[in-house]
Amino acid sequence: MSESVAQSAIAKEPLPGDLAIWFVIMAEMLVFGVFFIVYVFVRSNNVELFNEYQLELHRIGGVINTIALITSSYFVAMGVYAIRKGDVQRTGNMLLLALLMGAIFVGVKIWEYSHVFGAGIHLSTNTFYTFYISLTFFHFMHVILGMVILAVIYSFLRKGKYTAEAHMDIETGASYWHMVDLLWVVLFPLVYIIR
Repeated sequence: MSESVAQSAIAKEPLPGDLAIWFVIMAEMLVFGVFFIVYVFVRSNNVELFNEYQLELHRIGGVINTIALITSSYFVAMGVYAIRKGDVQRTGNMLLLALLMGAIFVGVKIWEYSHVFGAGIHLSTNTFYTFYISLTFFHFMHVILGMVILAVIYSFLRKGKYTAEAHMDIETGASYWHMVDLLWVVLFPLVYIIR
């Protein structure tokens, strides 16, 4: 009996944020999913090439970025939790910490790109770098957009727009940010680690 009540409560729980963001998230996941499948297919036909050039990547930078994004998602989740409790100050603090983690990701990625491009590597260097640059840059732009969204939400929060009862924008932004994090959690091992 209690299990059916719990399932009923879960079924009635709406998706967090605006419904439109979930269409965006599904579309983005589909695009990245196709990109990942093509990457795996091409890699399977060029294993030696991919293994050789994969070793040139800065794995420590990738690990730092993974930690930064996972940590930022934690802060965003804590921000959502705080606003649901009506704690506007804590929500703001959590959003700022998430933005700081996003800035670390951006800084490390720019450093990584400076080494890649500084070595004369570009999209047409070889098949591996075509995928590496395309996938990571596409994701990088999603991180930038996510940071802009979080910054705008923080700005509105400071103006008193959100309360425990009215905070859909925060949940919408959080949903987008979690998607960005999830994509990196797949992209990082796929491109940097798996051999």
